[in-house]
Amino acid sequence: MDNLTHSLVGALIGQMGLKRKTGLAMPTLIIAANIPDIDAVATLLGGQQHLALRRGLTHGPIAMLVLPLMLWGIMLAFDRWQTQRGKRPEKRLPLHKGWLLALAYIGCLSHPLFDWFNSYGIRLLEPFSSQWFYGDTLFIIDIWLWAALIAGVWISRRRELHGTNWRAPALVSFTAIGAYILANGLITGRAEQLTAEAVQKKHDLVPALVVANPVPVLFWKREMLWRDDRYYGQGIYTAFDNVRIDDSVRAHYMGVEDKQSFAENVVSGSPLLFWSRMPVVQIVDDGGKQTLKVSDQRFVDPMVGDRFSASFPIGDAGK
Repeated sequence: MDNLTHSLVGALIGQMGLKRKTGLAMPTLIIAANIPDIDAVATLLGGQQHLALRRGLTHGPIAMLVLPLMLWGIMLAFDRWQTQRGKRPEKRLPLHKGWLLALAYIGCLSHPLFDWFNSYGIRLLEPFSSQWFYGDTLFIIDIWLWAALIAGVWISRRRELHGTNWRAPALVSFTAIGAYILANGLITGRAEQLTAEAVQKKHDLVPALVVANPVPVLFWKREMLWRDDRYYGQGIYTAFDNVRIDDSVRAHYMGVEDKQSFAENVVSGSPLLFWSRMPVVQIVDDGGKQTLKVSDQRFVDPMVGDRFSASFPIGDAGK
């Protein structure tokens, strides 16, 4: 998810009452909820190398053990530094080392959980396994999630300032978010089931993979993507009028005859294809020169497609 969502999740956890357990609780929760994204520096490498580095090592089990410990040490050192210089705020609660460490872990663990909810993918077991996991439940930027998080934190803070029950709004928001995520998960599951049935009926094909891709704003809709071992297609699902499958069916490797040579010479060296869940390959004419265009079926929208596609010299495919 985006970093505003991660930050608000950390803040909401604090407003549920945990921020009163120790000094520096809120900054620890918010920083911890974002800290796995230190791998964002990979975007500075340019090109698409970041696709092979993002949501991997810093989101895996070793990072989930080490990153909270590092943050805990930094926060303890910061509090000690302020105390030694007489700059520690008088109203700050005393530091409880045990609770501070627990909050660092809670905030940090919330990050891969929310990243898993979208369809971009996350390698939860890196470095022990490079397998990608997908929740296909929420769009990567979900304004309804923003609204629930902001409302919960804002109302809770206002009540806190007025000395009334400030934990209740955060708990209500947390419950609503849980119900919203569950409902979206059920929509995704139903959409994938109906799409598999519709593809088999319409095209007489049995999909090997069906993905219900969440879309912006319209949480009750899904962009339906399917494929078997040769063909792929798409459709639309809404919770109100079920699924509609497109008539068109295309081949994954359009115009590429020697798939084995392609796999050996291109796939092994491409960060895009390491990351890609639903690769699509076609030969295109680029100014009179034929090239291989490789993209991912999930991200073909013109607004983002260039970030998730790559071209290779035609010779690399063994053609």
